[in-house]
This record gives sequence, C-alpha cells and structure tokens, in this order.
Amino acid sequence: MSAVKPATIEDVALIAGVSIATVSRALNEPGKVADSTRRKVIEAVAQTGYTTNAMARNLRTRRSHMILILAPDVGDPNFSNILVGLETEASKRGYGVLIGNTQNDPVRETDYLRFISSNQADGIILLTGHLPFGLAESQPGARLPPMVAINEPIPNSDIPFVGVDNVEGARVATDHLISQGHREIAFIGQSPGRAVAQLRERGFRTALAAAGISVQPSFILEADGTTESGRAAAERMFVRDRLPTAFFCVNDATALGVLIALTARGYALPYEFSVMGFDDISFASFVTPSLTTMKQPRLKIGEASMDLLLEMLEGEKPARREILLRSELILRNSVAVWRPR
Repeated sequence: MSAVKPATIEDVALIAGVSIATVSRALNEPGKVADSTRRKVIEAVAQTGYTTNAMARNLRTRRSHMILILAPDVGDPNFSNILVGLETEASKRGYGVLIGNTQNDPVRETDYLRFISSNQADGIILLTGHLPFGLAESQPGARLPPMVAINEPIPNSDIPFVGVDNVEGARVATDHLISQGHREIAFIGQSPGRAVAQLRERGFRTALAAAGISVQPSFILEADGTTESGRAAAERMFVRDRLPTAFFCVNDATALGVLIALTARGYALPYEFSVMGFDDISFASFVTPSLTTMKQPRLKIGEASMDLLLEMLEGEKPARREILLRSELILRNSVAVWRPR
C-alpha cells in the first residue's frame, strides 16, 4: 500500500482559491493579508493537513517568530487580559508566545533565558519590574535581546515601557476622595523597591498638595501589594491615636485587605471609612462594598507593548520609549461623602 502523499502549498492554494504567494504571505506575514483571505487559507491548511517547514525557515533566518513573556505570577488577575492583548497582536503578525512563570525566582528567570540563547524566542516582554537575573549579571556593554517592560518600568535602564500613567491615575483617585469631603487620607502601599508604588504615591502626594492638604507621615503605610499586607497595614493604623477617613490603596488586592480588616472590626462601609483601589481587577465589582477604583486598559497595554516589540524586531527605532495610557475612574460603592462623626 503506497504512502499518502504529503499536502503541498499548491494544494492549499487550490482549495482556498488564492495564489501560492498569498498562501505564503498568510502563513508567514498574516498582518499583510485580509482577515477573510487568511481564514480561507487557515481552513484549507486544516483540511489538507499541510505543514510548513518552520524549523528550516528558522534556521535560515535565525528567527523563531516566538516571544518570551516573563511574569512573576501568571495567577495575577492583571495578567490574563494583558496576555490576551499580547497574544492577539502577536498572532496578527505571525508570532507566537511562550510564557515564563518566574515566581520571583532568580533561578527560574535565568533558566527561561535558554529560549533566547537557543534562538527559540526573538524578544522578551517583561512584567517583572526588573531585568531577568541572567541578563542583569551580564557584562557592561553586552548585547541584550529586544525587550519591552509592561506595568513596571525597569529602573535605571532605557528599556521601552508600556503602561498607565500611574502618577496621573493616582492623582485622579485621590482627587475623587477629596471631592467627597475627605481630608484625612491614608496611602497604603508605600514600597521603596517598586517603581509603580513610588509613582502612585507621588500622584497621591501631588493631589494633596494641590488641595492644600498636608501629608500626614503616620498615614503613609508600607505594603507589598498583597491582600494580607493591606489587611496588616490597616490593623497597624488602629493602634494610633489619629485615624484617616479614607484609604487610597496602591492596588485592588491591597484594598481588599483593608476592606477585610475594617469589616472584621464591625465598621459600616463606606460611611465610616472610604476605600479606593487601583487596577479594577475582576473581584473589584463583587466584594461588599463594591470597590471604587482606577481601571487599567489591559488589552490595549498588551497590544501596544507587543506592537512596540515587533517594531524593534523588524529593525525599526521606536518613536517613543515610553507609552503611557490613561486609567479610568470607576465609581462603585466603597467611597462615600464624608460626614463628620
């Protein structure tokens, strides 16, 4: 019995009703082909079982058409929609993605760099807030792979950054609390080692200064962005003689911890205390009271950062090394007009 003849690109072109050149473009440069045409080609590929010799092409071009994404925690509620944006934009341009869940482990980060050194990935998207440890230890002047940082800018580097304008977003959030009559406002989430926390604290301080409100040092509390750290920070506040009327939290996870602490103490929220978050992750609308927060355009962040990285891979010099998108104030039930007790 004779072997089945492998499908050819000519077979795909015949079934799709397009030229061989169009099939090639649809598979190798999908962004240059109309969506309807690309769908016909993909359906014909599936029908015939045609496979491209991607390995041979990669050896010729030394390009894998894969992007490595390094994230400290793929379970982070912020990650999923950013990933959708990253993957959607990559797919349009004929690229795939590899996800490295680093768990903030230097060994894991260094291990994932094998995809770069072995030409299995062409560039890196960083959600970690720092250079991968294996690259950070490189000799000065070493040639780094193309990289773009998301959410957390990389300190002391010229790596392009895509995220929200954290200073402006925090200023808007704090202005909202002030507009509701609050003057005693705590900031939960000070973290000298995290750029995002520093930027949001700066926006908080800017809004207070513009309103003629003095910053109370005792109202600035450290937290690492987790729910437990938010709960613990709120508990530390209650050993002090002076209490705020509102809490601006560095992110929604921290705000959840503050809500838990206040609820456990029996306070009626938001009438006795108001709580403001930042990010608008999925649970924000389901907690009680539902969380007033600043929404990050995560899909757009993912798309813009992938587009920027692919421009760099194609040899283009980025027009901007920093793309700051606007966050949106989402009004829910955790902030109320302040009525003196």
